[in-house]
Amino acid sequence: MRGPMAMSSLLFLVILSSLSTASAFTKSRQVYVVYLGEHAGAKGEEEILAAHHGLLLSVKGSEEETRASLLYSYKHSLNGFAALLSEEEATELSARTDVVSTFLSHGRWSPHTTRSWEFLGLEEGVRGPDSSGRLPPGAEAGGDDMIVGVLDSGIWPESRSFSDGGLGPVPARWKGVCQGGDSFSPSSCNRKIIGARYYLKAYEAKYGAVNTTNSYRSPRDHDGHGTHTASTVAGRTVPGAAALGGFATGTASGGAPLARLAIYKVCWPIPGPNANIENTCFEADILAAIDDAVGDGVDVLSVSIGSAGKPPAFADDGIAVGALHAAMRGVVLVCSGGNSGPAPATVSNLAPWMLTVAASSIDRAFISPIRLGNGMFIMGQTVTTYQLPGNKPYPLVYAADAVVPGTPANVSNQCLPKSLAPEKVRGKIVVCLRGTGLRVEKGLEVKLAGGAAIILGNPPAYGGEVPVDAHVLPGTAVSMVDVNAILRYINSSSNPTAVLSPSRTVVDVKPSPVMAQFSSRGPNPDVTAPGLNILAAWSEASPPTKLDGDKRVVKYNIMSGTSMSCPHVSATAVLLKSAHPDWSSAAIRSAIMTTATTINAEGSPIMDADGAVAGPMDYGSGHIRPRHALDPGLIYDASYQDYLLFACASGGAQLDHSVPCPATPPPPYQLNHPSLAVHGLNGSVTVQRKVTNVGQGNARYSVAVVEPMGVSVNVSPSSLSFARTGEKKSFTIKIEAKGRGGLRVDGRRFVAGSYTWSDGVHVVRSPIVVLVA
Repeated sequence: MRGPMAMSSLLFLVILSSLSTASAFTKSRQVYVVYLGEHAGAKGEEEILAAHHGLLLSVKGSEEETRASLLYSYKHSLNGFAALLSEEEATELSARTDVVSTFLSHGRWSPHTTRSWEFLGLEEGVRGPDSSGRLPPGAEAGGDDMIVGVLDSGIWPESRSFSDGGLGPVPARWKGVCQGGDSFSPSSCNRKIIGARYYLKAYEAKYGAVNTTNSYRSPRDHDGHGTHTASTVAGRTVPGAAALGGFATGTASGGAPLARLAIYKVCWPIPGPNANIENTCFEADILAAIDDAVGDGVDVLSVSIGSAGKPPAFADDGIAVGALHAAMRGVVLVCSGGNSGPAPATVSNLAPWMLTVAASSIDRAFISPIRLGNGMFIMGQTVTTYQLPGNKPYPLVYAADAVVPGTPANVSNQCLPKSLAPEKVRGKIVVCLRGTGLRVEKGLEVKLAGGAAIILGNPPAYGGEVPVDAHVLPGTAVSMVDVNAILRYINSSSNPTAVLSPSRTVVDVKPSPVMAQFSSRGPNPDVTAPGLNILAAWSEASPPTKLDGDKRVVKYNIMSGTSMSCPHVSATAVLLKSAHPDWSSAAIRSAIMTTATTINAEGSPIMDADGAVAGPMDYGSGHIRPRHALDPGLIYDASYQDYLLFACASGGAQLDHSVPCPATPPPPYQLNHPSLAVHGLNGSVTVQRKVTNVGQGNARYSVAVVEPMGVSVNVSPSSLSFARTGEKKSFTIKIEAKGRGGLRVDGRRFVAGSYTWSDGVHVVRSPIVVLVA
């Protein structure tokens, strides 16, 4: 629902669903967000709360009902509140002249689930984030006194990654708290973890009281995901860290090891038979956390959370609106792009005022040789600690040939729960395919059916990408090409066998990076970063597989997902904020994007895991290069008002009454963004851009263009001269379809190119994407 818009304050009204109906409430209540604009002038917290109470009272029958309905009051960056309302009450509020939009607070949001930092350094010709080299002043401190907020499933504070030895006092500007609760007290915080809060009112309105068997009612992390992301962004340097079984042994470190951590727990287990497997995060809780984080004084927000399905409109997207008001106050918000690849148009978190991150590999593998009965050797990957006894051949069977009657044919090869016939798999190595269900659950199904081991193969969609798992039985994983070779052998032999050899860690794997097939595809990823098989700290309450019955305890675990790539970019933003405290969030985003590379460590184009050359729909501007980003040369800046005009042009979303949408807003491509996308090119368009010199005072930049197929690109002027640091220069880009009748690209969804400014030292690259109408 979209209401009339006429106020200059942002008000969120989040109405949370409840399974029970008290006698005082005769109508069904659900979770909504009512959005009204930015705060109008300076107001105290009590004044803001009174305004929220009054607005809610206008649709409620009594003061008592109003107080019982109010759950959150957003007062630091967002002006709004969370409450319980019926659909009729929400409709009544949306009709008010001071309401921008109302939307349900969904639980559609979920987390997007060492060597990676050294690999980033190797790509740039150095030896990791702490190596000597040319860095701007302030960067050497590794983000000291910078504060990064992490929205996730909490933290395991006892991890060595969160020790505070050698850190100075908590920054004086910090205004946050360390909220106690179940197995977590204020003393759980230190000079590293300087604040911690938890938010579950929206969650409990949907599911009832949290089950403390599966989660702590506190900032403590039961899941592991939040601990993993927090240590990736800002974990201390920990020698001798390793996953279970000694895999990936080395020195673990976050990208900004001296930065301070503020933890905001917003994700909780979904009730069900295995509640440890999946978490959910509600918009009302997320917005409360973003609002508090901005008020607490964070510099960067790392949000490895996103939604599945069709992205909501900006005015109905809690993370997008929260990020907008964080950016207005100088806070950089980085978020994961999603794990729904390689299908196109699956990226979540699309707003241009936040950084959206795709996932790619690093140069490390965990090789596990497989010797087939015909003498062929195939190289798998695994981090399971279990081994088949005897180093001898075991019978080999394809899951599709060993299922119980009634198993649907389209999933018969996927080892789904209760699908395997014990008499057909007992004592054998079972070949299963990825697809529906969790990888570790497939291993559990083989074990429960009496199988000796699992070989987990890729279907065509996943190509050569091989995530590793600490399975509950012996096993390994193989690429699409290799599983096809195994299946051909099984079909050609009357007695197929295989020997699984122990796994070992290897580095300098080539090519790298490679885009992860699970990484959601664009439009709209901004950059890519390491997200495949990443080692980081873990909750000791969660086994490495998260499966019920897995009693193993680990301090560090290997995980894959854009959740893992997101904190790599968050740490880069921390380092930039430390080196350039006066830069806006847009400037920091620009520096990260324009210095990213599309070339792998071997000097060739970055590839997809299926062997195709990757492009901007896969990696956005490219793979991050943190050291290059510290000195980008030029930046593209944008203001709060610029973003509001962009929203006006993107579906007519007026996000602030103080900046009314013009009758004809400038097209979305006119946003001063470090990338350029034009949809439905017919004839020509002329795009305006402005850059700011943040390098040496005297500089002259020349442009080089790579034209998309079927499109001409003319940049004018073709050179820019700067006399001082901070000077701004404007230029235009004319995009024109070649030939008559509009753009013709032989059935492609889009064509891509780039334009790049360079002064001989800095290379400032912007991708161009032209989408077919």
